[in-house]
Amino acid sequence: MLLPHIKAIMFDIGGVVLKSPFVAIAEYEREKNLPPNYLNVSIASRGPSGAWQRFERGEIPLHEFYAAFSKDLSNVENGNEWYSRYCLRKGLNDEAELPAYLDIDGRDLFGRMMRTGASYDVHIVTAIQRLREAGKWRIIALTNNFGAHIIGTAPVALSAAGISESELRYLGWQDGPVPSRLRALFHHFFDSSEVGLRKPDPEFYLHACQESGMHPHEVIFLDDIGSNLKTAKDLGMVTIHVPIGGTREAVRQLEEMLGVELAVSNQGDGHKGDGEEDGSDPVKFKL
Repeated sequence: MLLPHIKAIMFDIGGVVLKSPFVAIAEYEREKNLPPNYLNVSIASRGPSGAWQRFERGEIPLHEFYAAFSKDLSNVENGNEWYSRYCLRKGLNDEAELPAYLDIDGRDLFGRMMRTGASYDVHIVTAIQRLREAGKWRIIALTNNFGAHIIGTAPVALSAAGISESELRYLGWQDGPVPSRLRALFHHFFDSSEVGLRKPDPEFYLHACQESGMHPHEVIFLDDIGSNLKTAKDLGMVTIHVPIGGTREAVRQLEEMLGVELAVSNQGDGHKGDGEEDGSDPVKFKL
């Protein structure tokens, strides 16, 4: 269905423009013999006071986050209770074996998440570039991210942030948590750690709309997380869910809404990292 009133397309980053960090969490859960989504549930259930949430709002520095993240995820008393409730809500088998003890290394898990999430999705990047070329819509990023933790990449800035160059390499952050070429894809880039708000807080969405000169009903919003999409829909935005491996279908939906060709063919699931070889071309940045 064509939506001629749309003036802006708003993209999540991790899981949409970049590969989902949930892939790394799932691998880590398997290594620890944890039931699927155990760590995701633990992260989400902590609410605004959790280490992950505070870090995304730019409230704690990196190394303090590592320690707090480790402590949060190693707490099996809360983790098991939250997971049992999750299974009940979802109608899942409640006989999953829950851990009696956990020693989660927050730095190890976060590093895996960041390195896994460094590859760009060719379908989404191509769609963004074609949208920019068309010149009819504003292209906006709305991301729970960590850009405020690094200001530039000069040695003085790194020292001020308390993060060594070796740690940046470990995380794949040589160009910062939000690389300059990623920001360059968008007319407006709203990072939770810079704004001090995070999804699914409706104030974050409204802030982005106000700063971009848009009303929520003029925006199509793409995200991989249901709670983030629910807030957008409640505000009046048109929403597109982007599940893992579903970027090509998401672009197809966007084409139908906008009446413009955005797709690239024969590119698998779309995620590419620098120098990867899987029979498809790497993402080419034209902006």
